[in-house]
Amino acid sequence: MKSFAYVRAQTVADAVKVDGRFIAGGTNLIDLMKAGVEAPETLVDISRLHLAQVEELPDGGLRIGALVPNSDLAAHPLVIARYPVLSRALLAGASGQLRNKATAAGNLLQRTRCYYFYDTATPCNKREPGSGCAAMGGYNRIHAVLGGSEHCIATHPSDMAVAMLALDATVVTLGRGGERRLPLAQLHRLPGETPQVETMLEPGELIVATELPAPAGSRQTYRKVRDRASYAFALVSVAGVVKVEGGRITHAALAFGGLGTVPWRDPAAEAVLVGQAPSDALFAQAADVLLGQAGGHGDNDFKIPLARRVLIATLRELTDA
Repeated sequence: MKSFAYVRAQTVADAVKVDGRFIAGGTNLIDLMKAGVEAPETLVDISRLHLAQVEELPDGGLRIGALVPNSDLAAHPLVIARYPVLSRALLAGASGQLRNKATAAGNLLQRTRCYYFYDTATPCNKREPGSGCAAMGGYNRIHAVLGGSEHCIATHPSDMAVAMLALDATVVTLGRGGERRLPLAQLHRLPGETPQVETMLEPGELIVATELPAPAGSRQTYRKVRDRASYAFALVSVAGVVKVEGGRITHAALAFGGLGTVPWRDPAAEAVLVGQAPSDALFAQAADVLLGQAGGHGDNDFKIPLARRVLIATLRELTDA
């Protein structure tokens, strides 16, 4: 273990003044430090800040504090009643012990579980920019088929982020320049030529809450395909929020995990569905749009037909088709 400075923040304003890495539940960062993947010079402990509340907003939405534990969020009555897709996604992630410690903001910012990212003996542009991407010519079964570049094809691991993306969440941050509100769809960056830069957050900028708009009376579900029934990351997951009125789909929001280098949503695929009567042919058309630019790298080729089947099954469930 390399030496580092430790600062316990007393207020949010104090936390953002310190140059360092924020730590709360520590379920990801501590592992990375132990593996030698990350070696921050300063840790800023924010675990005692007053950011662990779930509050109903005047418009019927929900404000989720950055430090709300995943277990508490999944079990919250308003989440279960209004945002069941979020509760299901949270319960599909990690283990009970980890969910008790992991926080809402930390879940959004967790780093990839790519084998090569964790193996410091192999090249990884996320860990060491310019060193190369070992997954390209290596074992890439869990890797992305959408949003990759020649520099990185690692997937984003969060289940919660996928559900929140389908729910049109907004991230509320505080930095040295003040408060900022960022649609979740704009938080994560595609790898491009700089895969080590994973979000749009500025240095020292802290997520203080995530806000969900009022639910639109839609049906919701989260479907996750993985190698084992628990404590495994998604090969393909789908968060679906769909409303059917008068025999036609009037709202469709679909987000995907396991497919992209970031939590993935394709407005063009959703647009195919809106205004149409549910049918397998329509669902297949939406899958064609979603996967039109998908490309496997050998071991992960199976994800493309798997995603098609999972999407169609999810849409059948949501529309009773």
